[in-house]
Amino acid sequence: MPHTLAPGPDVVVETEVKHSRFLAAVRRVDTADAALAFVDEQRRLYPDARHHCWAFVVGDDRSMRAERSSDDGEPGGTAGIPMLQVLHHRDLVNVAAVVTRWFGGIKLGAGGLVRAYSGAVAAALDETSLVERRQQEKFTLAIDHAEAGRVEAELRGRGVAVLDVAYADRVVLTVAGRERGELEGWVASLTSGAAELEPAGVDWIDA
Repeated sequence: MPHTLAPGPDVVVETEVKHSRFLAAVRRVDTADAALAFVDEQRRLYPDARHHCWAFVVGDDRSMRAERSSDDGEPGGTAGIPMLQVLHHRDLVNVAAVVTRWFGGIKLGAGGLVRAYSGAVAAALDETSLVERRQQEKFTLAIDHAEAGRVEAELRGRGVAVLDVAYADRVVLTVAGRERGELEGWVASLTSGAAELEPAGVDWIDA
């Protein structure tokens, strides 16, 4: 299963290689737009830096995953891709990394740049807390209005996540967080067999 950063503030770690400073910042993001906004934010924070290289991976489901990277003026393939490979190696999703570099006057060469940028991201990630991402099945449950409040309270009391409550001719609960067999048994008991679970897709959650 993929992992992501635990909720919390950005993690920022500085490293130095041959007098060049590398400031790596990592943030949990949910969309590509949020990742790019993070890059712009770092540019504004450090306008005096020569390079702001970045990489991100967004999307829990592999088939829907989006990823991009940029060398931002460094020789091609020496910054963005190595940074992205660090995210891949740690099986991270919904994470953006930006490494800001202040040139120290000594050229590092292609290999040196690869090591510096990948090492900067790795150093920042070493300071983070990670959580596993896992899938949970969602179900809908249609209940008469007179019974809805009691059934919802009972399900919440048993640790079932009630994700949504929609009111129409009947009250439709969207629930998740338990194995289907266990949940079906509870629903049958609470409604005397009058309500049934209907599959409603899957969500990804922090484990």
